[in-house]
Amino acid sequence: MQEEQLENPGEVREENVFIAPVTEDAREKKRAPFFVFNSNTVLALILLAGLCLLYVTRNAGSREGGTAIPVQATHGKQLSVVFVNTDTINAHYEFVKALRSQLEGTGKKLQEEVLSEQSRLEKEAADFQRQVAANQISEDKAKQVYEELMQKQQDLMQKKEHYTNVVAEQEMNMNLRLIDSVTAFLKRFNRQYRFDYILGYKTGGEILVSNDTLDITAPVLEALNKEFQQRKK
Repeated sequence: MQEEQLENPGEVREENVFIAPVTEDAREKKRAPFFVFNSNTVLALILLAGLCLLYVTRNAGSREGGTAIPVQATHGKQLSVVFVNTDTINAHYEFVKALRSQLEGTGKKLQEEVLSEQSRLEKEAADFQRQVAANQISEDKAKQVYEELMQKQQDLMQKKEHYTNVVAEQEMNMNLRLIDSVTAFLKRFNRQYRFDYILGYKTGGEILVSNDTLDITAPVLEALNKEFQQRKK
């Protein structure tokens, strides 16, 4: 896949702003995250995660980009198995950083729009409450304004929900792009080494113990970032 990711935006408060006056303290309350970007499990789906390490034999190593690759010979039914630490890939693959930055940029823009509309709505509600308290508005007019404010509040909540879905869909699409990127790379990478299995290892994953001599994360990460930089040119 050819490819190129919000600070946690605030969430619109769902309380009825028309029942009680809106105070400055209320506006200053910390808002819950609009959404949380999480890439720790992005790559867990892309690597063969079998636990069938039937028989592994280590052989002579070769080198790529200055980092040794634990190459293992396959004779008869013997298997050659290595693994990639997906936590490390998620943390240091530059494409992940680019996707995260793009996603955070989208979220920040949507957050600012929602918070701006919320601020205007709260001001309208406060003005309406002052008019009612001072008997500056007729009963019919007050009913009309109240209904308009309630509709605006409902519209705002629907927009917040829509934007949440937009961000979630964008995050899913970016995760698929990342999966495609790493999967395609590993297929090319393995043309030279012909491992039977390239497993994905992560903290808390299915593989509980691993042999560090079978870890090819460093050369894979180095080559991934090199390809990413070349694509940016």
